[in-house]
Amino acid sequence: MLAAALPRAVLRLSARRYPAGLRAAWRSGARGEGRSGRTGFERRRWARPVGGALGFLGAFSLFPRDAEEDGEDAVILLLKRAKLSVMKGELGEAEKLLHEALRLSHQSENRKAIIYTYSMMANVAFMQGQLDNAEKLYKASMSYLLAGDTKEDDNAILEMSLKLASIYAAQKQHKLALAGYEFCILTLEEKIAKQKDLPEDVLPAEEKANTRLLLGMSLDSYARYLLNINQLPAAQKMYEKALQISKDVQGETHAQTVVLMSDLATVLDAQGHHDEAYSYVKRAAELAKETQHPEEHMVLNNLAAILMHKEDFLQAKQVYKEALKQAQQKGDVASVQHIQEELAELAKRRKGSK
Repeated sequence: MLAAALPRAVLRLSARRYPAGLRAAWRSGARGEGRSGRTGFERRRWARPVGGALGFLGAFSLFPRDAEEDGEDAVILLLKRAKLSVMKGELGEAEKLLHEALRLSHQSENRKAIIYTYSMMANVAFMQGQLDNAEKLYKASMSYLLAGDTKEDDNAILEMSLKLASIYAAQKQHKLALAGYEFCILTLEEKIAKQKDLPEDVLPAEEKANTRLLLGMSLDSYARYLLNINQLPAAQKMYEKALQISKDVQGETHAQTVVLMSDLATVLDAQGHHDEAYSYVKRAAELAKETQHPEEHMVLNNLAAILMHKEDFLQAKQVYKEALKQAQQKGDVASVQHIQEELAELAKRRKGSK
């Protein structure tokens, strides 16, 4: 069975060299623009499920209180500093700190630290668009995990498998991307079905929720890939499933739920289902306003585009202007440029309709 064999099989694949242009599209916050707005790859919307080796993150609460930085304490401190550097966008500094953490982890033969450091290094490389390097580092992390007692359906393995699928999608290795996404989704669905009736004392509700969120993240990522290769009905199906999970686990007002509503509206609109798309994006815009969503201007951009496709040009112009105002206030240069282009398109359509 492909799903069972994929994690070990994928580790045997060698990293290949790809043009820098393909990497740039995967930098943190990068977007792609579709018919009614953006379909951005790998936006960080889903809470990261905790599992397997990622549980080492809990060690960050055990920092040394004195000036001594030897052994495991030194590794933890370096990892903490690296994490803060990532949060500040100082990825080069984070990379240096992680290399030092890896050296000390190997010296002390701290297996958990080695695994976690490789995982962080892979994430940093991924954020920098260094896809070949990220691929190697994710595989290194997975090798360490699978060499121990970690099972192939562990959430840590599945999350890294999802990252690899995303890398292959960006590199246009479609067979590997599809196999990766299908492995993650099918494995998680089987795992959730098995866990469903387990009592709280056997498996805490939080762990069940984390697994469901990881499935939601996988469905979301797969949907954006399918949208990018113009498989719209399949993308719609994945978005619908992801949205339902987000509603069930996190609630309708959660930031991720709002964005997924808007994304589902985008794919419906692209198929010509303008009325259904409008109902989703209208609700998303209402929730974005109520919750002061950080991406409200992007939701409004999608709402305006759908209004334009419904030929409600006057309302579309008003919404575009509000979206532009918010984008300018937030300093989102890419969105400002895109909305200005959409306003120009709107003007052409209005003129052509007269």
